[in-house]
Amino acid sequence: MTPSTGWALVGAQLGLLAALIVLPAGELWGRGVLALGFGGTLIVLGILLVVAAGFRLGPSLTPLPIPKDDGVLVTEGFFRYVRHPIYSGVLLAALGIVIAQASLAHIVGWLFLLGVLTLKAVGEERMLAEKYEGYALYSDTTGRFFPRRARR
Repeated sequence: MTPSTGWALVGAQLGLLAALIVLPAGELWGRGVLALGFGGTLIVLGILLVVAAGFRLGPSLTPLPIPKDDGVLVTEGFFRYVRHPIYSGVLLAALGIVIAQASLAHIVGWLFLLGVLTLKAVGEERMLAEKYEGYALYSDTTGRFFPRRARR
């Protein structure tokens, strides 16, 4: 992945998040206290996950889906359960917006966001597999955005 492709994907991600915030609410389901409370809770949890995972990455954190030359492979903390907990947090917060806003446009926007984050993750994972010897095993046993069920 080139830096320009990485920046384009980051821009698409930010644009979709902005769209989710400014799109008008819908009426696909009731937007009462339950939907707003649940949606708000998911937004807060998603933001907390993004911040915590960012701190865990420390100096390896970069805005681009391109590993830093001096970065290290982090597989502890939230990274023990998912390979991209920052993206997981973004998806969780965006899902909270969808639930609170109750519109088809929000659902479609969330699905596009999932697609953009998947493209980012796939490209990043290729580079991580080339850079870190243990990445293949890590990716086989750890979910991309959501924890995997334990295999028997």
